[in-house]
Amino acid sequence: MATKELTQKIEAAIENISGFPKAGIEFKDITPIFLNPELYKEIIEDFANHSFGKIDVVCGIESRGYLFGIAIAVALGVPFILIRKKGKLPPPLVSQKYDLEYGSSEIEMRAGQLKPGQRVLIHDDLLATGGTTEAAAMLVEKQGATVSQFSFLIALDVLKGDEKLLRFTKDIYSICHY
Repeated sequence: MATKELTQKIEAAIENISGFPKAGIEFKDITPIFLNPELYKEIIEDFANHSFGKIDVVCGIESRGYLFGIAIAVALGVPFILIRKKGKLPPPLVSQKYDLEYGSSEIEMRAGQLKPGQRVLIHDDLLATGGTTEAAAMLVEKQGATVSQFSFLIALDVLKGDEKLLRFTKDIYSICHY
């Protein structure tokens, strides 16, 4: 579990932008974290410590899940696999459709990169409603792997996205909670 000190450093770095991308939203801009290499390193160490010995591969969700996910995989010495929006990866592919507030979407990953039986950490920067992350977990399971953990820099607890993820694992780790 992240220290209170680390959580406070991250919260101090995050910029809250009201009305973006539309009225009524308060956007949590994580980009100031990348101006502080020591803070970034602390975040990666925290995520890696939480996952050490529990996973075989990290899957990151496009695109901000790559910002920490790749570094977590490197710190743990495990592979990193991209989960992307439809049409961004070459075949062969495995895909998963999911519903959005208005309409639907689809995510994909390269077939054969994830092996049956592997223990997977799915990482993204933010957990909101959980729909995209749930679809990522279904994509992992389609290939015979197991979702062992989810990790997020930020969880918007009021949206209860974790409820969609509990059927895959109870190990849902977020450093900052709003």
